[in-house]
Amino acid sequence: MPSLRPRTLGDLKVSGYRSRTVKEEVRANLVRKLRAGEHLFPGIKGYDDSVVPQLVNALLAQHDFILLGLRGQAKSRILRQLVAFLDEEIPILASSEVNDDPLHPISKHGRTLVTECGDGAPIEWVPRDHRFVEKLATPDVTIADVIGDVDPIKAARGGHILADELTIHFGLLPRANRGIFTINELPDLAGKIQVGLFNILQEGDVQVKGYPIRLALDVLMVFTANPEDYTARGKIITPLKDRIGAEIRTHYPEALEIGMDITRQESWITRDHVCVEVPDFVAETVERLAFLARQDKRIDQRSGVSQRVPITVTENMVSNAERRALELGEERVVPRIGDLYAAIPAITGKIELEYEGELHGSDKIARELIQAAATNTFRDRAGGADVEEIVEYFEQGGALQIGEDASAAACVQGFETVPGLLKLVESVGLAPTNASAGTRAAACELALEALVGERRINRNRTGSYGRARHDGPNGKGFQGFDPFAT
Repeated sequence: MPSLRPRTLGDLKVSGYRSRTVKEEVRANLVRKLRAGEHLFPGIKGYDDSVVPQLVNALLAQHDFILLGLRGQAKSRILRQLVAFLDEEIPILASSEVNDDPLHPISKHGRTLVTECGDGAPIEWVPRDHRFVEKLATPDVTIADVIGDVDPIKAARGGHILADELTIHFGLLPRANRGIFTINELPDLAGKIQVGLFNILQEGDVQVKGYPIRLALDVLMVFTANPEDYTARGKIITPLKDRIGAEIRTHYPEALEIGMDITRQESWITRDHVCVEVPDFVAETVERLAFLARQDKRIDQRSGVSQRVPITVTENMVSNAERRALELGEERVVPRIGDLYAAIPAITGKIELEYEGELHGSDKIARELIQAAATNTFRDRAGGADVEEIVEYFEQGGALQIGEDASAAACVQGFETVPGLLKLVESVGLAPTNASAGTRAAACELALEALVGERRINRNRTGSYGRARHDGPNGKGFQGFDPFAT
């Protein structure tokens, strides 16, 4: 019970408490979790055979480390989960700014308190969540922010000379003593700040305004960086890099199924007052879009295509379907392929283009990615299916107009006019006969989108499907939108 916790230094000694470093503490808790077969990093998917073993090795070796990877690879989330490897609470000397160990205080305040009060020195207990300090590195971060600075007001109020340690306003790093100190985007940190960090990593020396103050800080230091930052915005200085125990590379999902699991986990698709149903083939199309973007030479792969792309695309796509359902009074929200085009702003804002990509334009590239993703999804699920009856309908002059804001029932009614379309999606398992109208409509849109991608039929931006032209000015090749030119 909390009331039984030691409240004085004497009580702490009687309890048998033994001090240990934060790295020893993390290692001991990690060993316990490994023996118990616990999942070490909940919610982190796709790293079980790559990143996690390297993290475990670094923590078992009691090393500081850096996570090196492109944006949207869960680096910050991993660092924040390190808190789970700390003890639930630790004792500190009361009012200590640097979490002084009652048995081994490092600050003048702590040493003075023990000297004056002896075993009666008051003890406080700090929960593990308060022992995690995170800082985003920016060029304007100063030594005072990280290490500390002389505080003239403290000196005046306490009657201390400026060289006295009691005049120091401690920065983030000393305040993280006996905890975990993380810096995101390390290369953005100014070189002189990095120099201060590597001296602490190696020697534990801190100098403030030229006054030598030795603080034997006990911290686990972890960093993140983007490989592109080494040349684009800054660099990690060699002495600091040499003192970081392990450089662990993160990566994007290597399998489509893992990417879909991550997107499903992170996307906000549960909406108030409506039932949201995202067909698995629609979710697969969204994920394929991100995978294709990571292979597209028009997109800057050094910046990466974040996992946030499929996540935000999913949320925007669902929102467009939700808006339509609310306007039409439908109780079930089922996003269709057309809703993916409404989510283009979630794509264009998250991709950096190469020179060739700039010539094409982000909007055009996004549309091509959606179409290619839909085509690949259909091929994967219905490759080899007979679509000639559908193509022949349009080749003979048939047409179909499906509005973006049409209800699911109206869409299905329209798709029924295309011979063999509903039969096709049922036969390949995209939309069984007992599927909702929204799922059947989404499956039909996927099939037609795939035929558009293969240039067997044509579709314009208003949702009109028709015959594809193959007789351009040179007598060959797919040309324009006919008969529905935009």
